[in-house]
Amino acid sequence: MTVPKPFDERQARKQFVRRRQKLVFTITVVILAVAMVFSLLFTLGDLGKSVKQSVASKPNYGVAVPCAPANSTYVNHPNVTVRVLNGTDKSGLGTAIMEALSNDGFSTQTAGDFPSSTEFTRTEIRFGKNGIANAYTVATEFNDAILRMDDRSDKLVDVIVGSTFNNLKKTTTKTASGQKITSIEGCVTDPSTMKNLPKASSHTAVN
Repeated sequence: MTVPKPFDERQARKQFVRRRQKLVFTITVVILAVAMVFSLLFTLGDLGKSVKQSVASKPNYGVAVPCAPANSTYVNHPNVTVRVLNGTDKSGLGTAIMEALSNDGFSTQTAGDFPSSTEFTRTEIRFGKNGIANAYTVATEFNDAILRMDDRSDKLVDVIVGSTFNNLKKTTTKTASGQKITSIEGCVTDPSTMKNLPKASSHTAVN
């Protein structure tokens, strides 16, 4: 017959203390891990917001753009041909904007969808080296569009509608034709120095 060992109160107390310390340590580690995750998410969220804010605050949203030709003026709308391409999943948006630009006096080509599955966030105004003044003129119609030069050589201006588009500017805030063009701050003086330009979408050339 095995005789049970006498109860050792001091040893039992030590084991209890160890178990309690282990539990406290585990809980502390878990709390610190959770706090670290939330801190990381918060930091990354702020970082993302900061990047978006810094880009939005830059002239032309950080995209390189040529300066308007010296002493050039905003072009009479009938002398500017615009094609509107829908870069969103909102059906009919391109046609609606084309009609609005037509009503404002611009010459227009048939609207369509941008030939890519890429959805644009911000509206872009695409143009070539010979249509810079025309592009600046079209840009006066929009509140938050990006001017982006591509490799086309004619004067057609493309408006690629982005998902942030809300409405065209009110007539009272638009710049009148014949006024001297105000170039975007930090623009490129010599457009020929701009390399690796995007390829222009297929279109009917406008001289």
